[in-house]
Amino acid sequence: MNVIIVGCGRVGRTLAEKLNNDGNDVTVIDMSAEKVEKVINRCDVMGIVGNGATYTVQREAGIDKADLLIAVTNSDELNLLCCIIAQKEGNCQTVARVKNPEYSADASYLKEELNLAMVINPEYEAAEEIARVLRFPSAIKIEPFAKGKVELVKFKLQKDSPAIGLSVKELVTKYRLDALVCTIERGEEAYIASGNFVFAEKDVVSIVATPKNANEFFKKLHSKGHSVKNALVVGGGVIAHYLCEILSRSGIGLKIVEKNKTVCEEIAEEWEDVDVIHGDASDHDLLLEEGVTRADAFVALADLDEENILLSVFAKGVGCGKLVTKINRMDYANVINQLDLDTLVCPRAITADTILRYVRARKNTSGSNVETLHNLIPGKVEASEFLVRETSPIIGVPLYQLKFKKSVLIASITRSKEVILPRGQDVILAGDSVVVISSFPLHDIAEVLK
Repeated sequence: MNVIIVGCGRVGRTLAEKLNNDGNDVTVIDMSAEKVEKVINRCDVMGIVGNGATYTVQREAGIDKADLLIAVTNSDELNLLCCIIAQKEGNCQTVARVKNPEYSADASYLKEELNLAMVINPEYEAAEEIARVLRFPSAIKIEPFAKGKVELVKFKLQKDSPAIGLSVKELVTKYRLDALVCTIERGEEAYIASGNFVFAEKDVVSIVATPKNANEFFKKLHSKGHSVKNALVVGGGVIAHYLCEILSRSGIGLKIVEKNKTVCEEIAEEWEDVDVIHGDASDHDLLLEEGVTRADAFVALADLDEENILLSVFAKGVGCGKLVTKINRMDYANVINQLDLDTLVCPRAITADTILRYVRARKNTSGSNVETLHNLIPGKVEASEFLVRETSPIIGVPLYQLKFKKSVLIASITRSKEVILPRGQDVILAGDSVVVISSFPLHDIAEVLK
């Protein structure tokens, strides 16, 4: 595909690198020559310095031959204008990043009236991810597949977990688990699960199951599977607003600590059932007074990464339950992970991954279609969902007869309303939705074969 990316910030750079690695022809546009140079030096892509919201610059970038334009500048208005021009002067799909809550309320209208392929709101997506893990606090991350019928749940083995010392096969047999173990992260290493793999303390494990069976999985392993009842949130910004909106009817009580009095008043006025505290969360006495030690969850949504990390470390030290930490940069994610802060949420990374899923889904092949893509272990393992077409060579063949490439795992098959955790005798049929775990990008489900 020919892809034009307007905006060379962190999201634009990430998209350029990943889309280029996928074999797309990528051109980036930004008004900063320094940012453009940084991207083209890092990736084998074309770069143009200029205003991407002008026809002249888009024409120079090849809008007439482009399949997709992605606008991810820091300005919502500029992003929408870029898409309008691309729709008028080219014959391509368009994606716009829109962060302002006022525009977000009109996302469906904007998408329909401007004929946009996607309107992506980083803050809202981050709030959705936070809400999912608050409902299921044993999880570090939850990725939905097959329109929510299947979930890929990532969690860490604590020192008292009964899974430690057991192999994957022994764990499933002993506890009669109706779930499929997919991947294990151990330090810097990543493994696609085999039956003989033995679990160890602090392993980060991913399973595939229905939401009901995932809950049963954690109950059998003596983990807390039910949602939290109350959460203490630091920061009353846009993500907190969306979180109040999403959880307003969930039964989860929210208490928000915010140092801006005006913001406090706005939240209190809009959501009467949310407790709002005007104060500085860096004052540990204030957090203790407001019940950080008794909270089921602590969510750090301050503006600075450093503040969120330190607050989460403090909350962990005083015995708070579930921890959710927002970060703006993923550069030091490996270092932060060593602090064992449960769930990290990065709006920019969520945005890049969501757009990448859409682009991959557009690259249809004769046999299959990539419906959804999740970067399960960044740079190491992906989870792809395929809609199998009638021409696929794997249809009707028992799985045990197929010769799969190494580092490939068929994680689930969804057939109408039925979810199948695949065994050797199972077959894949046309119309099935199939989730595949692999250590390399897949564009067609047939690529799982040798």
